[in-house]
Amino acid sequence: MTNTKQAIAESLKHHLLRKPITKITINDITEDCGISRMTFYYHFNDIYDLVEWVCTEEARAALSDDRTAETWQMGFQSLLEAVRVNKPFIINIYRSVDRAQIEHYLLRVTEKLLMSVIEEQSRDLLISDENKRYVANFFKFGFVGIMLEWIHYGMKDEPEKIAAMTGKIIQGDFRQALERLSVGKKSP
Repeated sequence: MTNTKQAIAESLKHHLLRKPITKITINDITEDCGISRMTFYYHFNDIYDLVEWVCTEEARAALSDDRTAETWQMGFQSLLEAVRVNKPFIINIYRSVDRAQIEHYLLRVTEKLLMSVIEEQSRDLLISDENKRYVANFFKFGFVGIMLEWIHYGMKDEPEKIAAMTGKIIQGDFRQALERLSVGKKSP
């Protein structure tokens, strides 16, 4: 099953090198893969469902274990690198579809990265889940704004430069923000 899904995803990426997503049909993909339309629909609802799956899989692979306070910057850099490796795919979708599709994808994967860090940094604090989510959302929208601008201007800056600059700007801010919204520390 995964091999078929991967083949469908690779076909989509191949077609995106030649034409915008709005011009790609299910028939294009099924013919390229040598599968029936029914097989495509067994795995995906439509092309946009396929796009979301591809983005989610790429992000999952990029983030792997880099979701701690010590490694979040590497996770962010890996995410940027995954976006850059798939530049034709991302740029085509960014320019062909409502920007909301790419923004939604980036928000979801960035939230996964940040919530892991937030949970780790708040273990000894008395802080509500609502306040943790607020802190994560604050940083999430900043990260995604940086990534969207980077995509918009053609991904010219190196991912490590962006991740390093972001790391310098917010060094220690996760913990400080959580402390400001907590009602104290947990008893040992």
